[in-house]
Amino acid sequence: MYRDVKALMEAGVPIGSAAGTGYFIVAGYHLPPVMFTEEEASAMMMAGKLVEQMTDHSVRFAFDGALLKIKSVLNEAGKDHLESLRHHIEVLKPRTSLTSEDNHFLTELQKAATARQVVNLSYTSNLQLEETRRDVEPIGLFYYSAAWHLIAWCRLRNGFRDFRCDRIKEVNLRGEIFAPRNISTLQEYINSLQHANVDMKTAVVRFDKQEARQVANSRHYFGFVSEESCDGKVRMKFLTSDLTIMARWLISHGRGIEIESPEELKANVRSLLEELVEHYLKPAKVH
Repeated sequence: MYRDVKALMEAGVPIGSAAGTGYFIVAGYHLPPVMFTEEEASAMMMAGKLVEQMTDHSVRFAFDGALLKIKSVLNEAGKDHLESLRHHIEVLKPRTSLTSEDNHFLTELQKAATARQVVNLSYTSNLQLEETRRDVEPIGLFYYSAAWHLIAWCRLRNGFRDFRCDRIKEVNLRGEIFAPRNISTLQEYINSLQHANVDMKTAVVRFDKQEARQVANSRHYFGFVSEESCDGKVRMKFLTSDLTIMARWLISHGRGIEIESPEELKANVRSLLEELVEHYLKPAKVH
C-alpha cells in the first residue's frame, strides 16, 4: 500500500493523510485522462486557427469543445502560454466570389461518408444557378481552390459528381446504406481522374529559387504535380488542360522562369507577349 501511495505522489497526484482516517486524494483533484506537452497544445491551438477560417460552424463547434478539454488538463503555465499564443497566430480566410451560408454541413457529411449513408441534398449548380434535389452516395470531402467539395455518386446524374459544399442548402440522411461501387474511397476517385484526363497536357518549368518560393501556394491552381532541384533552380511539373491560362500566369514571373516543355506553351507565351508589345507600341490617340 505504501508503495502505491508513493507511486501516486511521484506521478503528481496530491495525497493527504489524517490520523485515524488514513490516506486520501485532496478534494477537487481529478486525474486527467491525457496529459499534453506545451508543444502538443500549441499545435492544437494552431490547428484551431485553421479550423476557424476553413471549416463550417459544425466543425468549429466540435473543435472548440475539444480544445476546451485540452486546456482543462494543462497547468497554469500551459494555459497562460496558449492564451498568449492565441494573439500571435492568424489565418487569412480565402476570398471567394460567392456568398455562402455559415453551415456547410461538414460534420453530417463526414458521418454519412464513413457510414455509407445515402444523403438527400438541396444543391444549387454553378452555371444555371438552378436549385435541384438529389440523392447522393458520398465517398469523401476534398478541400481545394479555397472551398470544401463533396465527392459523391449522384443518382440523378448516374455518375460521380463534385459538389461545392457552400452551394449545398440542405442535407437529409435517408437512413439507407449504399453498397460500395467500383470507386469507394476519395483516393481512388482522385486516381481515376488522373487516368481519365487523357487530354491533359504536361508542362515542365524551371523557376529561380525566389520565384519558386513566391508560387508555393498559387502553383496548385495550375495543376502542380511535383518538383525537384536542378542546377540551382526548382524544376516543376504541371498537368493542365489549358496552356493559354498557364501562359498568362507564367508571364507574370518574367525572367524568373524558363519553360522546358511543351513547345505549345512557349508559343502561347510568345504570342501573348507579341500582343502586349503591339498594344503598348501603338501611337497614343490625341483627343
